[in-house]
Amino acid sequence: MTKKVLVTGADRGLGFSFTKQLLEKGHTVFAGQFIEDWHFLSELQEKYPETLHIVPLDIGDDESVKRAARRVASKTQSLDIIINNAGIGTQGDNSTILVEQDFNLMQSIYNINTLGSLRVTNSLIGLLLQSEDKLVVNISSEAGSVARNHRISGYGYCMSKSALNMQSAIVHEHLRKLGGQVMVFYPGWLQSYMSGELNENAPTHPDESAAKIIGLIEQREQYAGEHPIFLDMDGNEWPW
Repeated sequence: MTKKVLVTGADRGLGFSFTKQLLEKGHTVFAGQFIEDWHFLSELQEKYPETLHIVPLDIGDDESVKRAARRVASKTQSLDIIINNAGIGTQGDNSTILVEQDFNLMQSIYNINTLGSLRVTNSLIGLLLQSEDKLVVNISSEAGSVARNHRISGYGYCMSKSALNMQSAIVHEHLRKLGGQVMVFYPGWLQSYMSGELNENAPTHPDESAAKIIGLIEQREQYAGEHPIFLDMDGNEWPW
């Protein structure tokens, strides 16, 4: 059965891989676009003019998210899945506790990585509740796992992802009572633009990660439970 899916941060990297592969499967995708002059989405739309809808979206800005939600609502009466993929990385967020911290940078990371996905889910919850799936997918990180922490720096990024995990638990607690769920994924160390430039040293291409995560999403019913599931791309469960 085809689905209607919103993907944030769809311009490039993992978000673009999600968008491309969901379209290939016949789904309708609302692709959140942050970088207007980036060419990947516009080229993809030439191939999928009926099922790809490009939506300008800055998840760090309240009004941008509200405008995007209105635009999506003008094209559909329901959404089956929200994939909160957009995020920013650790560039500049690498100081230990022994030196002065850049708290403004931390606030900007938190605004995107934690509050950004909450803004999107909150603005689109009405459409999500009109579907049978009612699924929210939050892209987190191993950096958000308190139990497996090994770092001595990266406060802003790590705390933002840990807070995202807590946000996921709160949303899941409500959604499961309404027939929905939240899934949280660590997508792996990707060849992506998280730090602002393409990281070609990472071992995993976004296409591989997206394909594996989509496969896990398709098995979402087996992961429905009292608490949200936190998985890596290979289906291994991660501790919170």
